[in-house]
Amino acid sequence: MKRTLAALSVATCLASPVLAQSSVTIYGVLDAPVEYVNRVARGAPTIVNNQLVSQPGGKRFAMSGAGLSSPRWGLRGQEDLGSGLSAVFVLEGGFGVDSGVSTSSRLFGRQAYVGLKSPYGRLTFGRQYTSIFEGLSNFTPTRYAVLYEPIAWQLGVNYRSDNTVKYLGTFGALTAAAHYTFGAGTGVLGSTALAGGGSGESPGNSRDNSGYGGSLTYLGGKFGATLVYDEWRPAITAGQSGTVRKFGGAVSYEIGPVKTSAGYRWNRSSFANGNTFVRDDYWWAGFSYHVTPPLSLSLAYYYADVKEARLNATAPAVEPANPWQVTFIADYDLSKRTDVYLTTAYARNAGLNFDSSPISFATGYFPTAGQKGMYGVAVGVRHKF
Repeated sequence: MKRTLAALSVATCLASPVLAQSSVTIYGVLDAPVEYVNRVARGAPTIVNNQLVSQPGGKRFAMSGAGLSSPRWGLRGQEDLGSGLSAVFVLEGGFGVDSGVSTSSRLFGRQAYVGLKSPYGRLTFGRQYTSIFEGLSNFTPTRYAVLYEPIAWQLGVNYRSDNTVKYLGTFGALTAAAHYTFGAGTGVLGSTALAGGGSGESPGNSRDNSGYGGSLTYLGGKFGATLVYDEWRPAITAGQSGTVRKFGGAVSYEIGPVKTSAGYRWNRSSFANGNTFVRDDYWWAGFSYHVTPPLSLSLAYYYADVKEARLNATAPAVEPANPWQVTFIADYDLSKRTDVYLTTAYARNAGLNFDSSPISFATGYFPTAGQKGMYGVAVGVRHKF
């Protein structure tokens, strides 16, 4: 009887399919800073007779919804399909630790993609970061810190795009990225709403709100370098798309506990009628220094040379004062997953993070009437899981 049961057990095992190895990981970041800003308006300026009209405001002392990182949670999964091929997915949503409220109407507004991974790279489909984001991520002095780095000015407000097919491959010290979006899902260009909320994929108007780009990055030992390109075609009126083009490069070098980085980004954004929305040259430089294993200091400088700008497609061209900003961060690791920090910045000729019309006042540092400079300082605690 025992031999019969053993034989049946062996037969059952042989008949059963081999289950692929798979894993799903829950991850996230909680970041809660308390911030002081010396002068900020209560809301974004409005356009009246092709002029920006600022709202009143004053000092702000409050808990902010994001600090060095944007609070988020997500699911990351992988299934081994055999022969070096894997299925992968990421679902990631953002929220504010100060209130627990989602930062958008989307459940997974930060990332939502599925794809395949092999030794030759990863091909993914869905809402994800563009190639310019990937290419410059190791060359920004404060690593895309929400407080305070001009991320939207540097990368464009479309740096996270819907309906995107993306390739990412790493081969030794070289990483290549390329993407195409059928409709970025970014809803505005400056202060003007885009057709269909920027979703694109409109029958007969496949160019509307689409875009593409690429990056090539070298990270070998102490030295790093990258080249990036990004193009987006926002359409205010269906069938009439403008063009936003960016290209740039950056380098980095590490000397013991010190890492330095510097970069340049060229931009020309045009309306469908050919008028320039913004033409600027953007520069940055900075360094980080690990004073001790748990304590790091970072200092960064950002500068934009704005050649020409318009508030809308028919407004007269102007040459506004060039914005610049200095940012400092002191970060102390209490453990591998928890740190405390102090960060401060001063911006001139724009709100902090270069908050202004070209980036649709996306960061919430609205300047008041006649304001030339803005100062902010924050202390916070961050935990990663």
